Amino acid sequence: MTISATVLAAATGTRLDPLELFLQADIVVQAVMAGLILASLWVWTIIVSFSLRIGKMEGRSRDYEHDFWETPDREGLLSKGQRREVPSARVAAAGLDEWKKSTSGGVRDKAAARERIGAAMEGQVAHEADELASRLNFLATTGSVAPFVGLFGTVWGIMNSFFQIGAQESSSLAVVAPGISEALFATAIGLFAAIPAVIAYNRFSNRVNRYEAKLQRFADKVHAGLSRELDKA
Repeated sequence: MTISATVLAAATGTRLDPLELFLQADIVVQAVMAGLILASLWVWTIIVSFSLRIGKMEGRSRDYEHDFWETPDREGLLSKGQRREVPSARVAAAGLDEWKKSTSGGVRDKAAARERIGAAMEGQVAHEADELASRLNFLATTGSVAPFVGLFGTVWGIMNSFFQIGAQESSSLAVVAPGISEALFATAIGLFAAIPAVIAYNRFSNRVNRYEAKLQRFADKVHAGLSRELDKA
């Protein structure tokens, strides 16, 4: 297929055919496009799965916190299954476990016991937030790197166009159009992968911060209740 035929084959009426552009592209540009397409698919997988996950966690934590304050048997709520599935339960469990250790042999230093209980729950809150945020690393990486990967495809396509100009000793549109089209298409795919990743990362980071603040407020309330128990000891 000649170069001019390639340009015509990539067009349907007045619109370019992305699939045809991909098939006719240089192998390097094809590799760039394929990588960016896979990255985009993974980004959307993370967006959907993270939305479902954090929504479920917020609902479970809200229900658990309601039950925690309504029932007198708070330790009974801390089953192994709940500790594993509900972040709020793990935060409360960290405080109650430390409270038991501090009061098992009598309370010698109430201020130190309060500090240990508070530190245990704050550490668990930070762990829960870090675990959630770690799932967003790929979004941040894609948002930062994908445009540059697309730019690499752009540069390679333009270099290929100049090579064709020299090889055929012609600078007509039929010679340079295929390489430029491939270059611009690689850039477009890079932006298609990066833009949703950046938007999702910013949105989810804010949501993780708000969730961490909610866990911290719950931990503060639990800490206050355990502090009152220490005063009675």
